[in-house]
Amino acid sequence: MESMHAAVVTSFDEPPHYRTVAAPQPREGDMLLDVLAVGVHPRTRSGAAGRHYTSSGRLPLVPGVDGVGRRPDGTLVYFVAEDDEGTMAERAVASPARTVELPRDADVARIAAAMNPAMSSWVALRRRVSLQPGQSVLVLGATGTAGTMAVRVAKLLGEGRVVGAGRDRERLDALLAIGADEVVQLTDDADATARALAAAASEIDVVLDYVWGPPTEQAIVALLMGRSDRSRPLDWIEIGSVAGPTIALPSAALRSAALRLVGSGQGSVSARAYVAELPALADEIDAGRIGVIPRTAPLARVEEEWQRPEAPGERLVLIP
Repeated sequence: MESMHAAVVTSFDEPPHYRTVAAPQPREGDMLLDVLAVGVHPRTRSGAAGRHYTSSGRLPLVPGVDGVGRRPDGTLVYFVAEDDEGTMAERAVASPARTVELPRDADVARIAAAMNPAMSSWVALRRRVSLQPGQSVLVLGATGTAGTMAVRVAKLLGEGRVVGAGRDRERLDALLAIGADEVVQLTDDADATARALAAAASEIDVVLDYVWGPPTEQAIVALLMGRSDRSRPLDWIEIGSVAGPTIALPSAALRSAALRLVGSGQGSVSARAYVAELPALADEIDAGRIGVIPRTAPLARVEEEWQRPEAPGERLVLIP
């Protein structure tokens, strides 16, 4: 059986190790790709730690949820893996239904770094709400990589006013240069934060929520209480949970206002719907209109690179 090098998780308490493993065998209709670049996304890290909601708990595993590869005919593609098949390897299996052709001269590191974090807001706004041109958006958690990209995505998709909220003051201020109309700092002073959110975003139409936990509990109440017409719908899209996996939601928040709470992620959006959105998103990324800085490293250094902190706006990309 043919072998290859891959990143392999043998314990959920350790980073992946560089190992020799058997090369995957494509099923009928699938294809074997030469992997060129793989982004190390928060989704990838949570899966490698056994903490993602799709995790099966089985070990060993090859991490990675997507990547850029080359088909046997030489075509460059971006691909999304099945849940039980990782991408951090020299070769990976992909279904044609989960691949998107890329231009021959596409920047593979840029695509690998940006597609996954940009996809979170792009798909949420295109598939989870009935978005109207000129509506306003609050990005809660806008100082993270995906949240920062969400500000750009919202503007590209024709949103009117975009408000960014997060903890890092310097990164918040930088959002104003990429399209945010206003920013709100989330602080440990719950009352002051609630007042600031209500003043800036109580009339918002859509919230893209990357934080969840206590900040979301406070934000929901603050926005609804400050709303001039509570019967006007507020679409709240839960995407990430960096501040906690659960919230306490008062029943009155649902009865006294037109709060529509939905999630966006694997399961709530079909694989077919995700893939349908990818060509247009890939074009925007390759053109440089949505981006993140790729920090490239050889796959052989996965254990070392996995533990290095990322700078703001940076995404680790492993090159097999």
